[in-house]
Amino acid sequence: MKKYISLFVLLFVFSQNTAEGQSEKPNILWIVSEDNIPMLGAYGDTFATTPNLDKFAERSILYKNAFSTAPVCAPSRNTLITGMYPPSLGTEHMRSIYPVPSYVKFLPKYLREAGYYTTNNAKKDYNTVDQLDAWDESSNKATYKNRKSGQPFFAVFNLNVSHESSLFEPVAKLRHDPGKVPLPPYHPDTPEMRHDWAQYYDKIEDMDAQFGSLIEALNEAGLAENTIVFYYGDNGGVLARSKRFVYESGLHVPLIVHLPKKYEHLASIKQGVKTDRLVTFLDFAPTILSLVGIKIPDYMQGEAFLGTQQKAEHQYAYGFRGRMDERIDLSRTVRDKKFRYIRNYLPHRIYGQYLEYLWRAPSVQSWQNEFNTGRLNAIQSKFWQEKPAEELFDVLADPHNVKNLANDPQYATELARLRKANEDWLIKSQDVGFIPEAILSGIAANTPLRDYAASGKYNFKRILETADWASSRKTGYISGLIKRLSDTDPTIRYWAATGLLVLKAKTGKTALTRAIGDAEPAVRIAAAEALYYIGEKELAITTLTKALKVENVATRVQALNALSNLGPDAAPALENARALIKTEPGMFDYDSRAAKDFVSRLGK
Repeated sequence: MKKYISLFVLLFVFSQNTAEGQSEKPNILWIVSEDNIPMLGAYGDTFATTPNLDKFAERSILYKNAFSTAPVCAPSRNTLITGMYPPSLGTEHMRSIYPVPSYVKFLPKYLREAGYYTTNNAKKDYNTVDQLDAWDESSNKATYKNRKSGQPFFAVFNLNVSHESSLFEPVAKLRHDPGKVPLPPYHPDTPEMRHDWAQYYDKIEDMDAQFGSLIEALNEAGLAENTIVFYYGDNGGVLARSKRFVYESGLHVPLIVHLPKKYEHLASIKQGVKTDRLVTFLDFAPTILSLVGIKIPDYMQGEAFLGTQQKAEHQYAYGFRGRMDERIDLSRTVRDKKFRYIRNYLPHRIYGQYLEYLWRAPSVQSWQNEFNTGRLNAIQSKFWQEKPAEELFDVLADPHNVKNLANDPQYATELARLRKANEDWLIKSQDVGFIPEAILSGIAANTPLRDYAASGKYNFKRILETADWASSRKTGYISGLIKRLSDTDPTIRYWAATGLLVLKAKTGKTALTRAIGDAEPAVRIAAAEALYYIGEKELAITTLTKALKVENVATRVQALNALSNLGPDAAPALENARALIKTEPGMFDYDSRAAKDFVSRLGK
């Protein structure tokens, strides 16, 4: 009898261990670090101290060409959670909550429906209306350890220690020597810049230690051989001209994936290899579904790079920049394995537009001071100047993206190829980011923007053509822009007025004056700003001042972006601007932030 009882116990223990550690479906562990390019020893950064990630990379697949779609967290996380390109969803602008179509489900929902235990620890920030039922747990205590015995899990751990906010308060004692820190050529050599860079390397070291602890916990739980581990950064960063900007420094992220031996067949690349395959955040959701055996829905725009449904490598990685907090901008970028192409659709806005959050770092303040006192070279000064319409960089020869090749005849063929790749993708993805947010927000209140684009009401090819004219800086388009200022589509009228602003076209005075009475505030604001620069200052300031009382927040932000560049002439708007300032502004009160900056400049 004892023999049978012992045998039963052994069989029970074996079955429990099998269910716990040898589930047919792999566990998926996502470890996400914030705001860092591949500043790891495994990627060749000899100044970095990252022993845990370096060791992890030795037995994993390291992706040399991995890119976030956005150079900032919320829109890039929107890509990760939906498997879609934010400009095609209307979710590109930083911290907006425009809805997505009903058929777009957050990635963890598919996994949860398939029996997975889904946990998020703890950041969301998905830039759209949340889907609370995507997670079994979502908090700073969420863990896969709370699942049922043998239940597969999808667990996300977000490492916040390297976030840009970690630089806002300089620490007295540093582990990395500021005197030895490698500075990129676009940054001036100031004590504040060196300190922030050294402190940032310290934070990367701290992040590496946290990563090591998570891997150790996985091993101690006996789950390592049944868990596929992804480590990646959520966007580039973190000092000025990296996070929020569509250069390598803002979009190039580390990505290292480990597949245990029993799942190695799900990769076409061997462990311990560094691959140059192009991968973007668009590919993450399809890849996870491919790894766990769930059919990839047709609406997802990326391609699986692992699993049973993996596809051939795509040629290009696409990225974008929209409104960043209280500052409006619009850029699109295309990257292949050698070149990065950037198209700036609001080139009259300087790169270094003031952002309250970014300016908390001592380094950016010192950079601006060096510019104001005339102590910068041409490369370092560029950040404080207007943008060209197009930029082209050889990223292999110029990893910091400081030598623009767009006007070099030697690269004309590459420029034309990537320009077309950008245009083709904009049209294919039905990019709704070209609708000014003052108009876009009104549409989104009634219809998800992806549905609006598919409804036939979005005349995108004509809008894109007008935006191309507007941003080209070519005077030959002035007459066409004047004509389109009378178009029936308010978005086309907005771009026509913006083009006349970019070109400071005096011949557009009559049409712009007429546009001051436009029914659409976004058009009135663009026309007013254009009129200011051709001498009609009083009419311009009056129009912009009135716009600060419009109910729509995005409209007020647009007006404040215009006013902030007009100097003392904008003083009549101070009273209306002061009324917008909140003592404790909320996450979405970008009009309050912009108003505070405007008043601080002129209200003294």
